[in-house]
Amino acid sequence: MNYQLMIMIIPHNEGERITSVLKKAGATGGTVAMGRSYSENKVLRLFGFGETSNDIVFCAAEDGRKEKLIKALEEETENEKEDYGILLSLDITKLYKSGEKDIKSSGKREEPAMDAKEHKKHELITVILNKGFADDAMAAARSAGAGGGTVIHGRGTARPEDASFFGITLVPEKEILLILTEKETASAVLEALHKLPCLSQPGSGIAFCIETMDFINLGKK
Repeated sequence: MNYQLMIMIIPHNEGERITSVLKKAGATGGTVAMGRSYSENKVLRLFGFGETSNDIVFCAAEDGRKEKLIKALEEETENEKEDYGILLSLDITKLYKSGEKDIKSSGKREEPAMDAKEHKKHELITVILNKGFADDAMAAARSAGAGGGTVIHGRGTARPEDASFFGITLVPEKEILLILTEKETASAVLEALHKLPCLSQPGSGIAFCIETMDFINLGKK
């Protein structure tokens, strides 16, 4: 059995509606976070819909159920504005649900057919850095060809015994910047982030790429 993490970026206050649709379609649940999005123009816009507040919905789904969930979301949002939101999915290698005895591991995924590979043209760049520097990171990413991004606010544990995680010094407040970009642009974006003064000190941040399995626009086609 294979599992994927579905991530939906939608307008603020729409998270409850979308999670209800997912549950009716067979999802076991979903988590809603708040964020804000950056964007440039409609051509470059890939992961953001203006300088606006957004809801970010996370939902883990089995491969066999994912298509039903996607169809339900597309039907629910087909009469919304053209740039209502986006959906992307990422591979999950292991999954544990509270109350269950075992940790589930995804099976070996078969090499996709050539037409399926054509849909895997994007990578999700995740940047975790100290609060106040997301704007600098987004400006650097744009200079390297990124179209937009979404920021989620978070915090470290700030406990002495949890001084670092992944080599990052944990301070109370963090910003998590999500940038969806074409594969050909990802390396240039990472290189631009690498040159940022706010990320020059050890423990000041981390950035990593994940290949996306799906990328779907929600709203009027």
